[in-house]
Amino acid sequence: MTSGAFAATPVAATPKPVPASQTMRALPDAPVEKVIVTYKNRTAEAGSNAAAKSDAAEKAAKTGEKLSFERRLAGGGALVNLGGKATKQDVTEVMNAFRADPSVASVEPDIRAYAMAVTPNDTDYAKQWDLFEPTGGMNVPAAWDKATGSGVTVAVIDTGYAAHSDLASNVIAGYDFISTSADARDGNGRDADAKDEGDWNATDGECGTGSKASNSSWHGTHVAGTIAAVTNNTKGIAGIAHNAKIEPVRVLGKCGGSSSDIADAITWASGGSVPGVPANPNPAKVINMSLGGASSTCPSVYQTAINGAVSRGTTVVVAAGNSNANASGFTPANCTGVITVASTNRAGARSYYSNYGTIVDVAAPGGETRNATDAPGTVTTPENAIYSTLNSGLTTQSTETYKPYQGTSMAAPHIAGLAALLKSAKSTLTPADIESAIKNTARPLPGTCTGGCGTGIADAAKAVDSVLNTTPPSGTVFTNSTDVAIPDNTTVSSPIAVTGLAGNAPATLKVGVDIKHTWRGDLVVDLVAPDGTVRNLKASSSSDSADNVQTTYTVDASSEVANGTWKLQVRDVASGDTGYIDSWSLTF
Repeated sequence: MTSGAFAATPVAATPKPVPASQTMRALPDAPVEKVIVTYKNRTAEAGSNAAAKSDAAEKAAKTGEKLSFERRLAGGGALVNLGGKATKQDVTEVMNAFRADPSVASVEPDIRAYAMAVTPNDTDYAKQWDLFEPTGGMNVPAAWDKATGSGVTVAVIDTGYAAHSDLASNVIAGYDFISTSADARDGNGRDADAKDEGDWNATDGECGTGSKASNSSWHGTHVAGTIAAVTNNTKGIAGIAHNAKIEPVRVLGKCGGSSSDIADAITWASGGSVPGVPANPNPAKVINMSLGGASSTCPSVYQTAINGAVSRGTTVVVAAGNSNANASGFTPANCTGVITVASTNRAGARSYYSNYGTIVDVAAPGGETRNATDAPGTVTTPENAIYSTLNSGLTTQSTETYKPYQGTSMAAPHIAGLAALLKSAKSTLTPADIESAIKNTARPLPGTCTGGCGTGIADAAKAVDSVLNTTPPSGTVFTNSTDVAIPDNTTVSSPIAVTGLAGNAPATLKVGVDIKHTWRGDLVVDLVAPDGTVRNLKASSSSDSADNVQTTYTVDASSEVANGTWKLQVRDVASGDTGYIDSWSLTF
């Protein structure tokens, strides 16, 4: 069987300016508008909001500032509003006033924090809509403050490597698995040099009936750039997993490549043994195969090699194919144990050429150099293709360059790069874990996909978050401070919508309650989980005549999914005393 690359002819790109919101910038010097005051234990202000409010008014009179108690924090501190943007001198005066109070343990400004996912300074980053645009992009920059691919090797089983300065420091030694000398064009068949010798065809029909003469594609170098181009080096493009290593494994030469060579390459790249070939000193944890051929079934030679790779802990990513047909008729897209990737365009719809079907696992940007209605062979939308590293040589290597390509060949390395991010974020992940994380966090296509594009367009940031946050991050607080009246002999509730957390709630969920009500023994207080499960926080008591319920309960909610609408339910069981829910909070 002969396989070929799933990409199109290179075209010239039309640059677009970098959005102002994505240029690199220093953190702003935000003015302080509030301070956090922590009172010493057993002081009135530590346990009473009324006392804290009175103290804020006292400090306002002393300093001449418009201070007001705003709310109690989950940790017990009092948030004091300065009445607007205060000068540094005003803030200092207010903080000194609190520090001079013997009831105060500490006071600090309520400072601003900012997302630390910084836009890279690579000069052509603006052309990489596939990484950052909200409609068709893959939300990659938001993942970079958590994972960059460090410690992960990605094998690119393709045409080999054309030297490029925007890749060089991330490329390690690979191998040339093309066994036929004429196809390899290096005079000796298989060897330890993965240099791309070119895959051009001089004449029509040279590679079989219907084949056309063509220039070298430098396909493997384009794929490698998407995965791991050097980033923040003030040149070229940014790679998705830019701290990963690329291991070029050459299988495609003149007239494509054979399934026997490709299967051996899969085995070697993943750390398996291949007769006559030295052991791989750097087994890859991710393999990208942007290649394929027509076959209604997965050849056993492929499936055996893929099974071995997966058993060694290597995630195998393959392109679905570019025939606008069901991917089940193409291989290795139809093999089991791989992540099969369809292509989407800049509008978030299936690219007109992309294969589809139930065997597709997920979609990723592959671009379009023309619209589906444009004449075949024309280039009308080069800015909508995938921009990456390339070489300018027509047949043999010449100078390095960058060009946009389209194809499921371009979509697959987006997923291979994401797989490297996931593996670097959590080294214990198995190939099955990685596939699940990518598929479960994908978003629905904003455009259309007739035939099936898997679970949607992959979302890099959400996928990385999902493997890091198996339980909600400690200290995440959700609050509802809207007053809810509690009439006599009535049940009321106050909701909190919890979003953005992964996994279940903790075994030590903190439920902060501030209920204003005379004769609090009248009240039954419950926490209602999103699935309707009720956990009692406080029972009624005819002998408890004290006012108000102001405390924090600890609840084992580890059996509950964190995200969803939680409710504080309060029931008044007697007549004569009323009140209201002032505020309540959940601290995960």
